[in-house]
Order: sequence, then structure tokens, then C-alpha cells
Amino acid sequence: MKNSLEIACFNLQSCLTAQKAGADRLELCLYYESGGITPSDAFILDVRKNISIPVYVIIRPRAGNFIYSPNEIEQMKRTILFCKENKIDGVVFGVLTHNVEVDVKTCAELLALARPMPVTFHRAVDYTEDVFASVETIIGLGFDKVLTSGGSSTAVGGLERLTKLQEKYGQKIKIITVGNIRSHNIKKIKATGCFEFHSSAIITQDANADENEIRKMKEEISAKVNL
Repeated sequence: MKNSLEIACFNLQSCLTAQKAGADRLELCLYYESGGITPSDAFILDVRKNISIPVYVIIRPRAGNFIYSPNEIEQMKRTILFCKENKIDGVVFGVLTHNVEVDVKTCAELLALARPMPVTFHRAVDYTEDVFASVETIIGLGFDKVLTSGGSSTAVGGLERLTKLQEKYGQKIKIITVGNIRSHNIKKIKATGCFEFHSSAIITQDANADENEIRKMKEEISAKVNL
């Protein structure tokens, strides 16, 4: 399988930088400090106009937990339809129940609305009690990808579980590793056997992706792993 690098972008300049530096896909978000929420319609259209590589839009109406009210779910549905109508390449979301388990009913509704766009389950999965059981549920629902750090706050902290997740489920769903991934540690994460990597490539105090950092990460994931 081909290794790929997805860059979370919080402004148009970062999108342009990521594309120039060789990123394989963008995840479009707002507010880096909040972990990313749904971008505005205008931002989505601006990026669609200026970017030729695949763009996935995060569908997260607010920061905080992933337990949403009926009104918030309606906001998510509206944005999903907007993305579909404007030929966005994919969407990213995750909804949990009050028991902090995958909300099967709501996720199924959102999935049906999103198709035929590819859909990634957000790293909300890392907040569930049993990440393995949750990934099984996500596979059963039909998600194409899952964004995870193996239940840890960082990918490096979840290396063992990421390895097991890839071994157990890697043929059924694409596992995208996430959580403070940068060029200095991506080789360790690649050793899990996972093929997809997610990073903001932000290395300064601003919210801009760094071109050299993206190039370095691309070089690392393309190199052979020496075990």
C-alpha cells in the first residue's frame, strides 16, 4: 500500500503550502488551538477553487466533546450536504453517545447523507473506553478511514495499540495515525505498519503549516524502515 501524508490546514496559505510541499491530502479546519472545527462555507469554496489535491472537510460544529445536540447534528448535516454539492473530496466526523461510545444511529444517518463521498471517523474514537471495540463498530458502519492515536493523546504514546490496530483491522479500514506527528518522530510511527499519517506540520507559534517540515515528513515516510 502507498504511504500518504494528510495535512490539517487552518488557513488558505497552509493549504497552498501543503500542496506545494507534496502533501497527499488536506483536512480543512478552523481554530488550531481548539483541535479544529468546521470551516465556513466561504473558506471551503475558496480552498476548492485554489487546491487540486484531495480536500476533506472536518464536520465538527464546536470544540469540546463529541456528544452533540439535535441542533448541532442538523448543522453537521447541512455542512455535509454543502460539501457534497460543491464536490469536496471527503468529510471527517465522529459522534459519541452519553456513554462515550460510538453513536451508531447518528453516524449511520450522517454516513448515508455523505455518500458517495469517502468518510473518515474523527479521532473521537480515542475518547472511547475501548478503542478496539470502537474501531470494530466503525468498520461495521462502513467508514473508509479512522483517525486515531491508539487511544493515547499522541501517536508516539499509542505505538503499541496502533501496531495492533493495523495488524487486526488494517485490511478492513484505513488507519490514519495522528497526534503530534512531526518529522523527528514519524519514522517511529511508520514502524507500526500503518500507511497513512496526519499532521498539521506546524512548528512555530502561528497556525501555518511549514513547507520544509512537510517535505521532511514525506521523505521519512518514503524511506525504508530499518528495524
